[in-house]
Amino acid sequence: MFLKDIPLILIGTSIYAFGLVNLNIANNLAEGGVSGITLILYALFKFDPAYSTLLINIPLIIIGGKILGKRSLVYTVIGTLSLSAFLWIWQRVPIEINLQHDLLIVALLAGLLAGIGSGLVYKVGGTTGGSDIVARILEKNYGISMGRSLFALDVLVLLLSLTYIDLQRMMYTLIVSYVFSRVIDSILDGGYSAKGLLIVSNHSEEIAPILMTTLERGVTFLQGEGAFSGAEKKIIYIVVSAREISEIKRIVQEFDPTAFVSVLNVHEVEGEGFTYLRPQTSILRRKKVTE
Repeated sequence: MFLKDIPLILIGTSIYAFGLVNLNIANNLAEGGVSGITLILYALFKFDPAYSTLLINIPLIIIGGKILGKRSLVYTVIGTLSLSAFLWIWQRVPIEINLQHDLLIVALLAGLLAGIGSGLVYKVGGTTGGSDIVARILEKNYGISMGRSLFALDVLVLLLSLTYIDLQRMMYTLIVSYVFSRVIDSILDGGYSAKGLLIVSNHSEEIAPILMTTLERGVTFLQGEGAFSGAEKKIIYIVVSAREISEIKRIVQEFDPTAFVSVLNVHEVEGEGFTYLRPQTSILRRKKVTE
């Protein structure tokens, strides 16, 4: 696993550093977290971000290592060192991205690259140091989404960034931070976000085969008991895409208009039918099955 994770960390930090140098610094946009602090030092004192990233992260890495364990410490050291290295490299590679000074496009693209790069690192359990360590601690101990905690920390640093950028550019940087947080959450939530449905009905055994045939999804029976009636019931549990909910409700209503249907948020789904390709069900076939 270690040998598979390291290339992703390197690719992620390379993407993140590329966007930071060629989009944020090139267009005088700020950044959140420790990277934002390094940009403040760069703007005010011309201190190279490649070096300030290392200096600021040393005490944070020590704290993070004690809290998150040896594996996380190793991955964080690799992430921090590679980020500093790529920051040094991209500053010396003559690349110019011409977006015709459109700060909105710059902000969206900067947030996208930062989110993809950081998301790849987080996906394998690593960090790029700085506020990433704080966000991982909050996620581990309090269950707070990394994207949300990073966004909150970024806002604090953005306020400090007003020492070298105007309010307009700070607002564009806030767009960067928002896109960054959303992309990270999307990557960490998995490749397919879905909905789980609990269906309580007296006709579960009739409904389940239709759902399996029509939607080509697996169905599980959960044993339930009515608290008032004491009657045993088979509860249907099924995980589907959001666009299939209306189809399920229609099928359930045909068999049992009084059925109880609860829709749940499913943050990550893996397995056949979601992470693997499945045959497409045609409209004609669905119509034939439900007739």
